[in-house]
Amino acid sequence: MTVNHLGLDKLGITQTDGIRRNLPVEKLIEDMILNKEGTIGMNGAAMVDTGLFTGRSPLDKYIVEEATSSENIWWGDVNRKISSEIFDELYQKVIQFYNHGDESNTYIFDGFGGAAVDHRLNVRIIAKKAWQAHFCHNMFIRPTREELLNFCPDFTIINASEVYNDKFEQHGLNSETFIIFNLEKKVAIIGGTEYGGEMKKGIFSVLHYKLPLKGILSMHCSANVDTNGRNTALFFGLSGTGKTTLSTDPNRPLIGDDEHGWSDDGIFNFEGGCYAKVINLDKEAEPDIYNAIRHGALLENVCYDEKTRVIDFTDGSKTENTRVSYPIDHIENSVFASGKPSMGPHPKIIVFLTCDAYGVLPPVSKLTPDQAMYHFISGYTAKVAGTERGITEPVATFSPCFGGPFLTLHPLKYAELLKSKIQTHESKVYLVNTGWIGGSAASGAKRISIQNTRAMITSILDGSIEQSKFKTEPVFGLSCPLSLIGVDTEVLNPRSSWDNADDYDKQATTLGELFTNNFKTYGKAVSYLENAGPIRNHNEIAI
Repeated sequence: MTVNHLGLDKLGITQTDGIRRNLPVEKLIEDMILNKEGTIGMNGAAMVDTGLFTGRSPLDKYIVEEATSSENIWWGDVNRKISSEIFDELYQKVIQFYNHGDESNTYIFDGFGGAAVDHRLNVRIIAKKAWQAHFCHNMFIRPTREELLNFCPDFTIINASEVYNDKFEQHGLNSETFIIFNLEKKVAIIGGTEYGGEMKKGIFSVLHYKLPLKGILSMHCSANVDTNGRNTALFFGLSGTGKTTLSTDPNRPLIGDDEHGWSDDGIFNFEGGCYAKVINLDKEAEPDIYNAIRHGALLENVCYDEKTRVIDFTDGSKTENTRVSYPIDHIENSVFASGKPSMGPHPKIIVFLTCDAYGVLPPVSKLTPDQAMYHFISGYTAKVAGTERGITEPVATFSPCFGGPFLTLHPLKYAELLKSKIQTHESKVYLVNTGWIGGSAASGAKRISIQNTRAMITSILDGSIEQSKFKTEPVFGLSCPLSLIGVDTEVLNPRSSWDNADDYDKQATTLGELFTNNFKTYGKAVSYLENAGPIRNHNEIAI
């Protein structure tokens, strides 16, 4: 297959030797071993280390400022501007790396972002490492042979992880590492980081740009359905909140674990696989993820015995962000594994997951439409150690739409789409806190148990939560159930779980102020929702 046939010459890639396109995973693993990129471990799963970068590098992500997209982009800390001149200079450096003429292979993955044929993005990933192609094979939707025959990419990522920007200071950039998107040229370049998540989230960012402009809500959420393919539930939340774990339910087929679109036809998965955290992975608590680790899966940065290859999932000495990617049909109870596209009907249940480092928010509460909008725009959670560089302990943060690092448009665009769809389809929204109880993270308190959280989720999905008596809690005015089947009653009231109620009140006041101050950053356009947030004088409400 020639460079011209694939259209690589249009990118400037002229090296014709060693091009390997959409290899089967067995061949990719073989090349990975021969190239000394990794090894084989648990149940035949491949294992690699991603070097210095074991998480995303958000400070090194840029978007080219150009005429076709600049007016739409949400510029700021998430989407940093870079000139077309700097992009062109680094692009040429990347292309020279690919045209160098050494004996290493060039791996190409062609596939799709989006299970809905009418809305999918034709994705091309070009990489020099076999394991990176393996990662893409796992994470994106794999095409049929017939679909490959006339495949034309809508967006291309060129991964040159071995290339560094030694002129970054002159360019005014953050470091030698760069992840740059040029929406006009429909291409992105990656240099200086091996972390696979940059490719996955890169395509997500592109979909986050394109789909909402067509009226389709792009979402950082997982989704599942009941055994009849109905009663779709969405789970929003950042890494570490339990999104993957809670949506992987043996009693509910999985649509997908991380990225979805909501069109006029319903829900559709963006991906062809799952990317699950495996730090402290427990076979009993998370059997589906544990059992998905087999031939075809790819583990990142796990610690293991060099002789036996036995993995110690509790060892976070390399990173707390240990990961595994696998095709979605490794989850036997998934919609795709049953032979159907990863899609579902309009959701009736929406769950916002948060990981409250302050130990203030109730474990489960029911939201009014205005409260749903308030908490969606706020996107409160805690960054978990290892997910991003420089984060070594849980830190309270606000991430709009529960996916701020991946938004390309202003958060209000996504929020307005969500509000419209909730109203149209009469979806119910709940806030579930998977964080700390009885104290803050810094106090040494424990996180809410997975058993209690699963019982809360079950009560939401089967509707039994609506049979409970509810009481308004004093901080945010949230409606909380007094009792739920299978849940320890004392867990449901966060204030009573603290040893000292005064300490709780101080933390509650602090968190409420953080919410209020953060919400002000969105201006007058959302001021009508301020009353759906923290109650300023919460002591007036009976506890």
